[in-house]
Amino acid sequence: MADYLQSDMECEGLLECLHGLKNLDRQCFQILVDADEPLTVDSIADAVERERSTAYRSIQRLLQSGLIQKEQVNYEHGGYYHVYRPTDPNQVADDMQRMLNDWYAKMGTLIHEFRDKYDEKVIAVE
Repeated sequence: MADYLQSDMECEGLLECLHGLKNLDRQCFQILVDADEPLTVDSIADAVERERSTAYRSIQRLLQSGLIQKEQVNYEHGGYYHVYRPTDPNQVADDMQRMLNDWYAKMGTLIHEFRDKYDEKVIAVE
């Protein structure tokens, strides 16, 4: 953890750290960010040169992390397909800030518990 905090972080590192994204997930996300319109899984798979099922798994991780949105497009004569687009960057940044605040609060609690637990033992030894 100390090494990670001292390293130079880039935006991709932040997405990996907070959302556990893999390299392919980041590639799929970048494809969607660079696109002029929402894309299908097939289009994304072609762009990253992977099988559709592999790209689909990355898309699912991006959806679960809230980085992208899924939209349903209906055909005129029945049926539908899904397209994906990036979530508004401000919303993503707000979500990451909340995650960081939650993590910070949890670490503060754990540090307090550490002090309480080990401070008693140090005083008892003296």
